[in-house]
Amino acid sequence: MGIYFFWGEDDFAIAQTVQTLRDTILDPNWIQFNYHQISGDDPNSTIDALNQVMTPVFGMGGRLVWVVNTSIGQQCSEEILTQLQRILPAIPDNSHLLFTTSKKPDKRLKSTKLIQQYAEVREYSPIPPWKTDELIHKVKQVAQEIEVKLTPKAVELLAESVGNNSRQLWNELEKLKLYGQQENQPLDETIITTLVNANAQNSLQLAQAIRQGNQAEALQLIDELLSRNEPALRIVATLVGQFRTWTIIQLQLEAGETDNKIIAKVADIPNPNRLYFLRKELQRMSGKQLLATLPILLDLETRLKRGHNPLETLQIKAIELCQLFN
Repeated sequence: MGIYFFWGEDDFAIAQTVQTLRDTILDPNWIQFNYHQISGDDPNSTIDALNQVMTPVFGMGGRLVWVVNTSIGQQCSEEILTQLQRILPAIPDNSHLLFTTSKKPDKRLKSTKLIQQYAEVREYSPIPPWKTDELIHKVKQVAQEIEVKLTPKAVELLAESVGNNSRQLWNELEKLKLYGQQENQPLDETIITTLVNANAQNSLQLAQAIRQGNQAEALQLIDELLSRNEPALRIVATLVGQFRTWTIIQLQLEAGETDNKIIAKVADIPNPNRLYFLRKELQRMSGKQLLATLPILLDLETRLKRGHNPLETLQIKAIELCQLFN
């Protein structure tokens, strides 16, 4: 028996894990009999899935029942809860039930507590763009899986370039693998610069341009990012994360805190040594200036979610932000 509950906005990572499950559980010759994908939009999806997962396996391999975009982590009727309580402990060993959703499950619900009791729950949320250590670790992990050899500096540059976009990371590493077949040594940062699209790096460069009050560069970077089809809300998420980190650190410094470990913990920075570089970036900024960026970024995010023109909205707010640091 295998019960899984995968949630988060990284749909590409979820899809890859689901494919791995399919390859592990199902016999290729019996997929049409033992694999069922059910839309969570159907109100009867959970009941249908429970009925299917209790059906004996045909032929070889196991059975996999997948409920896509399930809602049991947000709402669950008493009828469905009763069926879950009855069936989850009794699922046969060769049958597997999978729920996926982009939404975080509500821990207060009885259905969520039941899922946590019986299922393997995994979160697939994008890594925050400012958590560079985690992004670097992710690049190393995927590179090892795809069998691409990179120098340490190449790993860092690739992490900066693709950020938390797992789909782009996978695609770029596949491309680098093809190139690397012609080489007998690890690929270096020169190759990364030549072959990889640096969307995430430009988002961080945008934050730096704003910090320096450089309106011309900020507007140019916005145009470049949107022309590469970088989602406006993803750009904002990077800006929010960077300015949030800067704000927390600067306020700690202005309050008289000198212990890097304490500052790193408050700012949610895994590696305290990174503060050496962040402090340099903060030399010409005040806590008051940085605090003033947060309402502007909040308004920017709100306007984009309400359907305002991404280019115009980003440009207007970037100018407002740059003016804070002139």
